[in-house]
Amino acid sequence: MKQLLAKLGVAAAIAVTALSGTANFASAQNLDIYVGPGRHRPPPPDYDRPPPPRYDRRGYDRRGCDPRDALDVARSYGLRRARVVDVTPRRVIVDGFGRRGPDTMMFANVRGCPLLGR
Repeated sequence: MKQLLAKLGVAAAIAVTALSGTANFASAQNLDIYVGPGRHRPPPPDYDRPPPPRYDRRGYDRRGCDPRDALDVARSYGLRRARVVDVTPRRVIVDGFGRRGPDTMMFANVRGCPLLGR
């Protein structure tokens, strides 16, 4: 009799464990139902109005490398206390301090400011 009760107890424990494992699953979607005027809707889009004009936020000639962009790129390369020293039609030269002391970086004066050398 004790063996039968022990076997039934083990079977019941296994069944409860199996049921609790299957009942807690992740749902892929949520279904929300709202009834009544409590929800606010966004205004409908105005398709007759043209989109706002896109202005260049920096106001420089987009064909060249802006010195501020060169400073940002130099800082991202790890140059501290970076400053623009010279801007020529071909290059933008930035001085600052790297890990080993004073350092100079040269960028091409084209859109995107590609690095020419250190």
